[in-house]
Amino acid sequence: MNIEQKKNIVAAMHAKFTKAQIVILTDYKGLNVTTMNALRRKLREGGVEYRVVKNSLLIRASENTDVAVIKDYFKGPSGVAYCEDDPVAPAKILMAFAKENKALEIKTGVMNGKVLDHADIKALSALPPRDILLGQVLSAMNGVPSALVRVLSGVTSQFLNVLTAIKEQKESA
Repeated sequence: MNIEQKKNIVAAMHAKFTKAQIVILTDYKGLNVTTMNALRRKLREGGVEYRVVKNSLLIRASENTDVAVIKDYFKGPSGVAYCEDDPVAPAKILMAFAKENKALEIKTGVMNGKVLDHADIKALSALPPRDILLGQVLSAMNGVPSALVRVLSGVTSQFLNVLTAIKEQKESA
């Protein structure tokens, strides 16, 4: 690989790291080509990009990005999964794949400048998909005004009941 190709890879990876919501670093040692292709296919279906790049290029690409906090982990065979849209998707796919294929090791990750260890990535993978989370938030937001309307209508109906009782009491007297 000549120096121009390396510069292009570093520039492309730097742009991806800048836009990515989450970056997860894996060790793929022990996976054969067929298994790696299956992993890439699953990640691609989930909207996640996965690249295997030399560690020296990853270190240069991570400079001045949130990913720079994990540059000490760029040792040995490194595969990088990153996603711009959904931070849960790469964690879910990689954790599920790592359960099936013990050779895939999840080293670390970074999200919004915070280093994620294996337990954090596992917890992230346990979250429901983005659409379901948004639905839960919307239902919670919708529930508050509905409850307020019920409470306010209850107050007015009780007030009307009191007025009706006073009216009937005065008519009978």
